Amino acid sequence: MQATKRFDSTADSGKNAGQSRMNTSVLARITKMAFRHRLRMAVAVIATIAAAVFQLFVPQFLGRAVDQAQGLITGTAANAVDQNLAEAALFTTAMLLLFASVLRGLATMMQNYQGEAVGQIIGYELRLAYYQKLQSLSFSWRDRVHSGDLMTRGMLDVEGVRLWVSTGVLRMILLSILIGGGAIILIDIDPALAAIALAMVPIIGVRASIARLRLRDAWLKLQEEMSLLTRAMEENLAGIRVVRAFAAEAFEMARFEVISERARRISARRIGLFVSSTTQMTFVYFLVMGLVLWLGGQKVLAGTMTLGELTEFLAFMLILQMPVRQIGWMINSIARASTCGGRLFAVLDLEPSIANAPAAKPLAITNGIIKFENVSFGYAGQGEDHPTLSGISFEARPGQMIGIVGPPGSGKSTIASLLGRYYDVSSGRVSIDGQDIRDVTLASLRSAVAIVQQQPFLFTSSLDHNIAYGAPSTDRASIERSANASQLHDYIKGLPEGYGTLVGERGVSLSGGQRQRLAIARSILPESQVLVFDDSTAAVDAATEQRIRHAIQETVAERTIIIIAHRLTSLMHANEILFLEEGHIVERGSHAELIALNGRYAALYRLQTTQTGDDNLPSEAPQ
Repeated sequence: MQATKRFDSTADSGKNAGQSRMNTSVLARITKMAFRHRLRMAVAVIATIAAAVFQLFVPQFLGRAVDQAQGLITGTAANAVDQNLAEAALFTTAMLLLFASVLRGLATMMQNYQGEAVGQIIGYELRLAYYQKLQSLSFSWRDRVHSGDLMTRGMLDVEGVRLWVSTGVLRMILLSILIGGGAIILIDIDPALAAIALAMVPIIGVRASIARLRLRDAWLKLQEEMSLLTRAMEENLAGIRVVRAFAAEAFEMARFEVISERARRISARRIGLFVSSTTQMTFVYFLVMGLVLWLGGQKVLAGTMTLGELTEFLAFMLILQMPVRQIGWMINSIARASTCGGRLFAVLDLEPSIANAPAAKPLAITNGIIKFENVSFGYAGQGEDHPTLSGISFEARPGQMIGIVGPPGSGKSTIASLLGRYYDVSSGRVSIDGQDIRDVTLASLRSAVAIVQQQPFLFTSSLDHNIAYGAPSTDRASIERSANASQLHDYIKGLPEGYGTLVGERGVSLSGGQRQRLAIARSILPESQVLVFDDSTAAVDAATEQRIRHAIQETVAERTIIIIAHRLTSLMHANEILFLEEGHIVERGSHAELIALNGRYAALYRLQTTQTGDDNLPSEAPQ
C-alpha cells in the first residue's frame, strides 16, 4: 500500500525502479490483480490442484501394477480363481492409471488455458492503464524521460508481468503439492530412502535462490540496454532525412551495433546463468536418482521393500524431474515479474502534478479576457536566481491581438505553455474572465485555448482527419472553411484524393509551410475562444502569411488572439506588442509606438528590414 502520493514533478522517472532488493509487495500486487478475475483464477487453481493430485496417483498405481504383475509372473496365486482375480486387479489398476493420466492431462490443459487467459487479461489491463497514465502525466515529467524507455516498459515490462500468473503463482501451487504430497507418500513407504530422494529439493532451492539474484540483475541491465536500443532506433527513424543528408548511415549503424552488442552480451550472460543453474540442478537430480536406485535395489534384494515400492519411488522422481527443472524458471519468473512490475508501477503510481483541483469547475467563458498577473516561472532543475519568466503582466481581450517577440530563450513559448496549463506558474496568476486557470477543469480550459505550435505534429491519417482532430464530428464544409482560412484549401483540392489524401508519418509528405497551415486550420476549426499562434507561420512566405492573417481576422474576429513570432511582419499589426528579454517585458506598445521608442524592438525592426532588403515595410498600427 502506498504511504504517500508521488507526484511526477518531484518523483524520479522510475528508471532505476527495482534495482534495490526484491520487493515482495510488487509480486503481491500482481497476484492481487490476477485474483480480481475470481472465476478464471478459481478454475485455474482448482485445475492445478487436480493436476498435481492426479500426478501423485500415477506413481502409486504404477507401483501397485508392478507388484501385481510380479505376482502373476512368479505364480503366487493358489488356484485359477486367484489367478483370475489377480489379472482382474492388474487390469483395474491399469485402468485407474490410464484414468488418472487422462484426468491429469485435462486438468493440466485447463490450468494452462486459464493461467494464460488471466495473464493476457492482466497484460491488456496494464497496457490500457499505462497508456492512460502517459496521457495524463505532466510535460515536466515527460521532459525528463525518453520515449524509447516508455515504449520498452509498455511492451517488455508488461510481458514480464503477465507471465507471473502461469509461471509463478500456478507453478508454485503445483510444485508445493507435488513435493509436499510426494514427501508424505514416500516417507510412509521408507523414511530413510525418502530423505535421500527428497534431498535434492533444498539443494536445488539454494542453488535457485543464488541464480535468482544474478538473473534479476542481468534482466534489469538488459531492460536498460533495450530501452537505449529502442531510443536509438526511434531517433534514427524520426531523423532519417538528417542522417541521409549528412551521409551518416555508417555512423548510425556503428552506434546501433555498439548498443546491440551490449544487449547481446547481457543476453548471453543471462542464458549462461540460466543454463548453468539448470544443468547443476539436473545433475543433482540424476545423482540422487541413481543413489535411490542403488540403495532401493539393495532393499528389494534384502526383502525389506517390494519392487513396486521401488518403482513408485523412481516413478515419483521421474515425474518430479520437470517440476524440479521448473524451479529455475519459477525463480526467473519471480525475478522478472518483480523487476518489470517495479518499473511499471513506478509510472502507474505517479500522480500528475498538473491535474484538476478537487473543486475544479468547467471554465465559464463570458468575455474571453486573459490576464497574466505578475507571473513568474522556472523549469525543473533551473536555478531560482534565473527563472524563465519573471513578473509578467498583460491583458488580452476579444477582437484584439497581442504580439510577443524577443530573442531565443526569452520565454515567449513558455507563456503559451502556461496559458494552456501544461505547466503551473511558480508565482502570480493566469486567469480567463477572472477565473484562475488552476481552479477550472483541464478539459474545459484546453477546449477554450487552442495553441498552434511552430513544429506541429500530424498523424498518419487523411488530411480531413488531421484538420478535424479537435472536432471529429464536424462537417466537410467547416473543414474546408478552416483550410481556406489557412490558405491550404486550393492545394488540397488539387490533390488526386483531395481531403482524403493520406498524410505520411509525422506529415513528411507535406512541406514545412503546409504542415504549419494545416495546424492553423486544425486550431481554428473548434470554437476555441482563445487562439495562440506560437511562431506558427515561420515556414510560410510573407505573402501567404499576410493572406492567412487577413482570413483569420475575418474568421475569428470575436476571439482573443496572441501571436508569438520572431518575424515582425507576423505581429506588427497587433494592438499591443510585448518585447521579452531574459524573461522580463522590457518594452511594450503598438508597432508605431515601439518604433518611436527607438529601443530593442526598433533595432530588431531595422535589422530585419535591412536583411530582407525591404525598407518599405509598413509601419501599420491597428485601426
